[in-house]
Amino acid sequence: MNQQVNKINLLKINRTGEALKQNNMEFHYAETCEDAVKIVEQLLTPGDTVAAGGSQTIKQCGVLELLKSDKYKYFDRDAVSIDELEKLYRASFSANAYISSTNAITENGELYNVDGNSNRIAAIAFGPQSVIILAGYNKIVKNIDEAVARVKSMSAPANAMRLNAATDCYETGECSAAECGMTDGCDSSDRICCNYLISAKQKHKNRIKVIIINEALGY
Repeated sequence: MNQQVNKINLLKINRTGEALKQNNMEFHYAETCEDAVKIVEQLLTPGDTVAAGGSQTIKQCGVLELLKSDKYKYFDRDAVSIDELEKLYRASFSANAYISSTNAITENGELYNVDGNSNRIAAIAFGPQSVIILAGYNKIVKNIDEAVARVKSMSAPANAMRLNAATDCYETGECSAAECGMTDGCDSSDRICCNYLISAKQKHKNRIKVIIINEALGY
């Protein structure tokens, strides 16, 4: 990475990290994915029950390999049938730790997430004792307006393509309501933007832990 670009990224990451701490979220910086996995391991206790959201960032970082080790009781969503999946989602609410990425992080220290099934945003908001968020620097935006725009122009279309969802954004690469409000979108029965969560200042200090990685990860 260009030295000047890296310096700008670090300034933005540190600024965002300070805002997260002001909002009662624990902040960790990771230079690489390997560093992020080490931090996750430090935040977990052997024997913990652990669940995870369907995150490309987690897969890219190699966190799943850690979770599938014999150190933890991992609720593996990839190892159950469709019929068992809802039961696993509900069991996740009682997990010691829930690991996920986020659709965007604002420089004001807010997390912005949009879901279709919404088990992920439900677990981030309530249930698991600890929530660990991993995100590349590319997820940082200025404010909630930019977070909304990011989801409509990048996160939602990319996830629709990954899930093979019959939505407008699958076809065009952007939300059909890209210039409209947060909750505006298509009428498809496959719509993946159904529930919206903004995590601002937290009542339970450091329940949410955010690891920002100095790499571009996920979408």
